[in-house]
Amino acid sequence: MANPEDNFLREVEEELRRERFERIWKEYGTFILAGAALIVVGVLGYKYVENRRITAAQSTGERYEGAMELAATGKDGSAEKEFATIVAEGTGGYPELARLQLAGVLLKQGKKAEAIAAYEELAKSGTDPLLRDYAALQAAGGRLGEADFTEMQNRLTPLTGDASPWRYSARELLGVAAFKAGKPDEARTVLTPLLVDQKTPQSIAERAQIVLAEIAAAEIGNKAAAEPIAPGAPAPAVINAPDAVPPDEAKK
Repeated sequence: MANPEDNFLREVEEELRRERFERIWKEYGTFILAGAALIVVGVLGYKYVENRRITAAQSTGERYEGAMELAATGKDGSAEKEFATIVAEGTGGYPELARLQLAGVLLKQGKKAEAIAAYEELAKSGTDPLLRDYAALQAAGGRLGEADFTEMQNRLTPLTGDASPWRYSARELLGVAAFKAGKPDEARTVLTPLLVDQKTPQSIAERAQIVLAEIAAAEIGNKAAAEPIAPGAPAPAVINAPDAVPPDEAKK
C-alpha cells in the first residue's frame, strides 16, 4: 500500500515542475518558437536549394551532352555557342569541361590564339587539378614551335614531376621543344628515360624513339661533313638535276 506521505511529496514535485515549466515558457516561449521556426525554415531552404542545384546540374549535363553531339557532327559554330553558354551559366563541374571543349573547338577552327587563351584561363582558374594541368599542357602544346625553349621549360617543367598524371606527355613535349630549339643534348636527356620507363605509353615511347633517331642521324651527318677528305680519295660525285641546262649550251 502506497505511503500517503510519498504521494504528497510526489504531487508537490509535479506541481513545482509544472510551475517551473510555465514560468520558463512565459519568459522564453517566444524564443523557443522562433528558434524552432528558424530550424524548420532552414531545413526547407536547404532542401529547396539542393533540389534546385540537382535540377540545374541535370539541365547543364543535358546541355553539355547536346553540345558534344554538335561538335561530333562537325557543327562547330553551334557547338561553340553551346559550350560558351555552359561556361557562363552552367553549374557543377560542367563549366570547366565546357571551357576545355570550347578551346578544342576553337583550335579545330584554326583560331589558335583564342584556343590557347581559353586553355590558359582554365589552367589559371580551374578548380579540378586534373583538368587544370591538362589545360596547361594543351596551352604549351599550342606554343610549340613559336615559343623559345625557356618559355617551354617554364610551362612544362611543373607537369613533368612523378606525381603529375600528364608527366609522360609533358616530358615528350619538352624533349621535342629542345630538339626544335637546336638543343640535342637536352632533348636526349629528357627523351631517353621515356624508352626505359616501363610505364611510358607505347605511342609516346615510339615518338620519342623517332626524335632520338633523328638526333643521332643529324649528329652523324654533321660529323661526316666536318671530316676532311683524305688525300687520294675520290671526290664526291656531282649529280646534275635532269632538267638542268649545261652552261655552254645556255650561251648559244
